[in-house]
Order: sequence, then structure tokens, then C-alpha cells
Amino acid sequence: MASVVLSEAEKLYIVHGVQEDLRVDGRGCEDYRCAEVETDVVSNTSGSARVKLGETDILVGIKAEMGTPKLEKPDEGYLEFFVDCSSNSPELEGRGGEELGTDIANTLYRVFSCENTVDLKSLCINPKEHCWVLYVDVLLLECGGNIFDAISIAVKAALFNTRIPKVRVLEDEEGTKEIELSDDPYDCIRLSVDEVPCIVTLSKIGYRHVVDATLQEEACSLASLLISVTSKGAITSMKKVGKGSLDPESIFEMMETGQRVGKSLHTALQKILDEEENLGTSRPKVGFLG
Repeated sequence: MASVVLSEAEKLYIVHGVQEDLRVDGRGCEDYRCAEVETDVVSNTSGSARVKLGETDILVGIKAEMGTPKLEKPDEGYLEFFVDCSSNSPELEGRGGEELGTDIANTLYRVFSCENTVDLKSLCINPKEHCWVLYVDVLLLECGGNIFDAISIAVKAALFNTRIPKVRVLEDEEGTKEIELSDDPYDCIRLSVDEVPCIVTLSKIGYRHVVDATLQEEACSLASLLISVTSKGAITSMKKVGKGSLDPESIFEMMETGQRVGKSLHTALQKILDEEENLGTSRPKVGFLG
């Protein structure tokens, strides 16, 4: 992961500021940086989104392709995640970028493994034979700290933007089945993202914890807690990262903060997505791929 080198004086300045609930950029401990969210930025995908959270820049594209259902879930489709960090910086080229990409992808698999996160049954075309597979490609364009949160926001926005063509299964007199795709681009399936969680990363700095840490703040933190939270405030998964340890009291406090901040994050994100949706085709595309 991208990192910065700080002197002991700089670290002390950041830690003391956090203790007083006043971070270097003026935010409080539970405040996010200003986020920019734009959907439908890549034309050759089923859904896409770009999220800029401070200096962190994430692009997500989703492609829906037909596949075969998994043996253990013959009446459901499924999601596949791929994360590319190689273009972010020279230090992430080769094995470093691959390891970070694999770690992020595994975290996303864990978050989306919870039941009812996405209605996978709606992705089934013909049980045991055909289903929709959603290939979720994540590109880390720039890392300015807190990449897990930014990626989860971008994935949810891209899923909200995803449109899957409706299909019909036709069967002839001999029992041969054929799949017919609708020619109407507006005749499509939309996924419900109501239960899709967002990740809230809480970084322990000194005796307090902060959300949406910058690279400088991450350099002052020895342990962080990744909490996936639904729009209703339910925690679906947790993961500790970093070499440091967390005492039980700190973990419970971080969980409470994660639930509270996560609900606010979902509300703000859904408001942005609904506003974009209401603009329809008249919405100007302002992204670099627009």
C-alpha cells in the first residue's frame, strides 16, 4: 500500500491533534473528506462509477456475462472481483500491487458473501444451466488513504448503475432451449442496493480513533478496524489490519462509531445516486471518460 515517511515531530503533531478532535485538515475524528461520486463513466460496461475521496481516486466497471451457476447454488448468479493497483505508483508494480489487489478482492468477497447483500437469485436465467455473472473490475487510480472505504462506495454506486438485459428462455418441440436477449436497452434488470454494505475504516491513533484517515494519519496508526455496515446500521463483517493490537473496549467503541458513521454515509451516497438518476439522459457527463 502507498505510504509516506513522517518525522517523529510530524507524527506527534498529528496524534495530539486527534486527541483534541482536531485533525490536520480541520476535520473532526468522525468526519469524512469531501467525496465526488459519478456513475455511468465507462461506455462499454453494464455499470460503472468513479469515486474521488480526497486524493484517493477509484474507478469501478461491471460487466454482466452469461455463465454457469455454481454447483452449491444452482439457482443463483454470482459476482467476481478483480482489483488492479499497478497503475497507482511505482512501489505497487509487480508483486506489491498484486498482493494489495488480492487483499482488497478477498475483502470484497467477504463483504458480499453475506446473505441478501445482493439478490443473486434475480441473476439466474435457467437453474443449473445459465446465469448472469457480474465481473466487478476495480482500478485504483490514485491512493490518498482510506482505499477500502472509497472502493466500497464505488462498488455500490456501480451496482446501482448496472443494467442487465432481460432474457427469455425458449424451448422448441425437441426440448432444446435457446436464450433470447431483449433488443430494447430500457428493458433491463436493475439490482437493489438497499442491503449492499459500505466499509467504514476506523484507524486507532493514540487513544482515539478516526474515520477516513489520510496517508499521513495511516502512518501514525498501528491498527485499524474495517467494518462493513448496511444502510440500517447492521454490521455484516469486521477485519483488523495493521501490526498493532486493539483492546476489547476500543473495539466496541469503534463498532459503535462505525454503525453511526456508516448510516450517515449510506444516506449521503443514496441521495447523490438518486439525484443523478432523476436527471436521466440530460445529465452532463463530467468525468474524464465522459
